[in-house]
Amino acid sequence: MGDKVVLAYSGGLDTSVAIRWLKEERGFDVVALTVDVGLDRDRETLQSRALAAGAGRFLWRDAQADFIRHFAFPALAAGAVYQGHYPLATALSRPLIAKLLVDAARDEDAQAVAHGCTGKGNDQVRFDVSVQALAPELRIVAPLREWDMDREGEIAYAQEQGIPVPVTRESPYSIDANLWGRSIECGVLEDPWQEPPEEVFEWTRPLEQTPDKPAYVEIAFERGLPAALDGRETDPVTLVQTLKEVAGEHGVGRIDMVEDRLVGIKSREVYEAPAAVTLLRAHEALEQMTLSRDQRRLKARIAQEYAEVIYYGLWFTAHHQDLAAYVQSTQRHVTGAVRVKLHKGQAVVVGRKSPKSLYDFSLATYDKSDQFDKAAAPGFIHIWGLPVRVQAQAQMLEEDQE
Repeated sequence: MGDKVVLAYSGGLDTSVAIRWLKEERGFDVVALTVDVGLDRDRETLQSRALAAGAGRFLWRDAQADFIRHFAFPALAAGAVYQGHYPLATALSRPLIAKLLVDAARDEDAQAVAHGCTGKGNDQVRFDVSVQALAPELRIVAPLREWDMDREGEIAYAQEQGIPVPVTRESPYSIDANLWGRSIECGVLEDPWQEPPEEVFEWTRPLEQTPDKPAYVEIAFERGLPAALDGRETDPVTLVQTLKEVAGEHGVGRIDMVEDRLVGIKSREVYEAPAAVTLLRAHEALEQMTLSRDQRRLKARIAQEYAEVIYYGLWFTAHHQDLAAYVQSTQRHVTGAVRVKLHKGQAVVVGRKSPKSLYDFSLATYDKSDQFDKAAAPGFIHIWGLPVRVQAQAQMLEEDQE
């Protein structure tokens, strides 16, 4: 047998076919590595599938806690949402998988790593750039960039080779799932005019099947990170899993968008992210109470930059470190609780409180306990409007007379 390669193995069509191709066409001794960041497939099924496809060895890494604590929650604190909608679930998992892929390659004395990303997707960039940053000495093999097969060709190849895969011509969807979200591509979804069929959704109920009575959840944050649910301290994985179930039952978290891929094309994407959507709403509401106007204005810009860093595969960069340091600083006082109403596909904040709140009832109220000094308002307005008056008198009024 030739060189050894560690393949990031999801158990889907692409990576299952890739095992056989790497072995038969390139002569690699294939080690299949599955990183569990909240997979919807069990270990035994994936192991048997990988070995049946031709892997010489199967490795499993449970990384759910690390994924939420060190990747999803920092992105939540940043408010990172790509192009206004996508909570970056798949994108966030890639740098963690790449890190564990490099670790496994070194442990196994492998000369190369491999992934099942297509030649026009985002993930190829995320994996390649992350591996290059962490282990530039390793070769990167991407079978789907090299072979001349479309998705139907892959399915036919798998059937011809007797490779067990969970995809058929009747159900051709490409699915990636982790604790933070689920993405669905291919099939009829490639037509942006077509409504996504109900069969593509697994985590969220259709609105007509959601309860008529709303559910309320209370989420507590410590320094910008979720720490408790409904008054009970909860570990990150359990908190996200619980919110996924509760919010999904009420139809929260469906996303259907046309996004700009890193490689320069537009792509119709369908996502389910009930926990992420709920937590993002709650976190933003708490920041409204605890950050100043100037902090919120700049952080909104940083959030967009942070989202693009994640989406573009630049997690292991100095630029990301700098952004993360800023975000962490902004979260020093983002502590408190938020109450969210889940109903008919919506997660709506209906209550918030914080020991670090900048909201002062005595200044905000209009009743008799009002402490706001209204007598100071005319002087403030006079100074505030001074540059407006100066420019109007020197330029604007003169233009009106011409």
